[in-house]
Amino acid sequence: MSARVVVLISGTGSNMAALLDAAADPGYGADVVAVGADRASAAGIDLAKQAGVPTFVTPFRAYPDRDQWNTALAEEIARFEPDIVVSAGFMRILGPAVLSRFTVINLHPALLPSFPGAHAVREALAHGVKVTGATIHFVDAGVDTGPIIDQVTVRVEPDDDERSLHERIKRVERTMLVDVVGRLARDGWTLDKRHVRLGSPEPGPEQAPGYVAEENR
Repeated sequence: MSARVVVLISGTGSNMAALLDAAADPGYGADVVAVGADRASAAGIDLAKQAGVPTFVTPFRAYPDRDQWNTALAEEIARFEPDIVVSAGFMRILGPAVLSRFTVINLHPALLPSFPGAHAVREALAHGVKVTGATIHFVDAGVDTGPIIDQVTVRVEPDDDERSLHERIKRVERTMLVDVVGRLARDGWTLDKRHVRLGSPEPGPEQAPGYVAEENR
């Protein structure tokens, strides 16, 4: 049985599109059951509709405060009963109403814990690093502070600007995202403090997506 995945976006949805392509293979192990956005203008919503995937929009400005928006978003997500929620270019901070109910993973365009936040590519360039990259991590209550699932490096070229570097990072992000979501869906994972291991130490029916190491229960 495929893991149910809800993808959250704010823009074009290129990472979402990569997941849709991967999920077309029955052996992938994950099925994108819905795509949500925080703005109706997100182009990825139209892309998802064209692919026949259910969509929803929870506009941030429609609610008086962040907590009420998070509660409304959690209710929308819950309608689709996901095993995994993927924040893929979703430019809003998720609060307890979402994080207490769902397993959420996020893509970040830097090698965390370096350069967290919304301007990671710009800050990496300004700092003069020679290597940066992309990180997939579980989302916790902090800003890009959750346990790291996987990372990939990208070399910073001498003539890079923010746009050129970010485009190269996006390419490796898509490949990594497809690989990680598939492995989480097919094999599950264990979480020991901050250490994430894909797959289960003891194969069995209890090792469904979302399995957590005994010491963390």
